[in-house]
Amino acid sequence: MLLSELLTPERVRVPLRGASKEALLEELVGVLREAGAVDDAGAVLSAVRERERVLSTGVGSGVAIPHGKAESVPALAMAAGVTDGAVEFDALDGQPVRLLFLLVGPDSAAGQHVKALSRISRLVRRDEFRERLIAAGSPEEFVAVLAEAEEG
Repeated sequence: MLLSELLTPERVRVPLRGASKEALLEELVGVLREAGAVDDAGAVLSAVRERERVLSTGVGSGVAIPHGKAESVPALAMAAGVTDGAVEFDALDGQPVRLLFLLVGPDSAAGQHVKALSRISRLVRRDEFRERLIAAGSPEEFVAVLAEAEEG
């Protein structure tokens, strides 16, 4: 499964408007709710918050990959976005974030969940890829950059 199959332009927000970690989590869950990908946004947000309490999903280099598992999500779902300015996220490297990928799914999709997290992690290690996503001027461009990176 490709990330570009999970992420459609209506699941990307450029720019994200949240100015705090909590606001960004709420906004990304809202993007999935608006896209019809989650039934119970409250349960999804609770699952993502719970995962954040265990360990921040700010993985470094300005990237956060918040994620969680909730049975109210019928299938693995992803939303993403770029902030206008850097936002404090308690990242592992202490740096604020600009690029976020939210991944949620039911327990039954645990294998796909882990593979998607791994794929995102691998791609965002590349400086040029991160820079191109941050520079994306539209959701369509964001998804196109992602698809191109997965092909290469």
